[in-house]
Amino acid sequence: MPPAAPSFELLPGAGDSPVILHVPHSARAIPADVRAGIVLDDEALGRELDHITDAHTAEIAARAARLSGVAPWRFVNRLSRLVVDPERFPDEREEMLAVGMGAVYTRTTHREALRPADTDPEPLVARYFRPYARAMTDAVADRLAAAGRAVIIDVHSYPTEPLPYELHGAGPRPPVCLGTDSFHTPPELRDAAREAFAECGETGLDSPFSGTYVPLEFYSSDPRVSALMVELRRDTYMTEPGGPSGPGLDRLATALARLVTAVSG
Repeated sequence: MPPAAPSFELLPGAGDSPVILHVPHSARAIPADVRAGIVLDDEALGRELDHITDAHTAEIAARAARLSGVAPWRFVNRLSRLVVDPERFPDEREEMLAVGMGAVYTRTTHREALRPADTDPEPLVARYFRPYARAMTDAVADRLAAAGRAVIIDVHSYPTEPLPYELHGAGPRPPVCLGTDSFHTPPELRDAAREAFAECGETGLDSPFSGTYVPLEFYSSDPRVSALMVELRRDTYMTEPGGPSGPGLDRLATALARLVTAVSG
């Protein structure tokens, strides 16, 4: 059965831009047949979506793209991460399996049941995860062919207070957290981000979330692919949890545009 809604969308930027703004967790849509496998009632599911969704990050990326000196490409997940989480490892390498949040979640942000514990992830992985991964791999390959390099900037958000599912929630929670990778995040990309977001408050590294997303075909093997995760603390731009955006959204979008412009040349 085909998806009830497009699973993802690649929105073109400038032909010579190396930048892909990746927005994996901004959507709330769940196809009806996938919803049937979730044990929460509608009210509880709505609360879980409020907590787990990186609300308004697609809008931040869209505004940044319009403001950038060189328009970046955007790869946007149009379905909730409760369908599949495209940024997880699809195998035993994924540390979030420890809390039931691998590629297909079986537990909620509060460590309660989301799906039966014996749920077979393979049907959802085959239907959603692998096509997403292939399309993102192709998008990066296209940027390598067109620009000779690719810069993946992940656009995320996180709550002001840690949620029970977080494995590393005890550390600092600055207004902007930059997730880095020892292979794919060169110092100049990290420093450009710190400068771009300087007006948005403290910018920290790898706390409460660390790492970056790179398609497995290039992961830890192709230095032409650089990557950075930008995590925005939600109280800086929206009402938590799951509420409307506020004036901070424009400030963050402008900062993200500065970063895109800085790394596009």
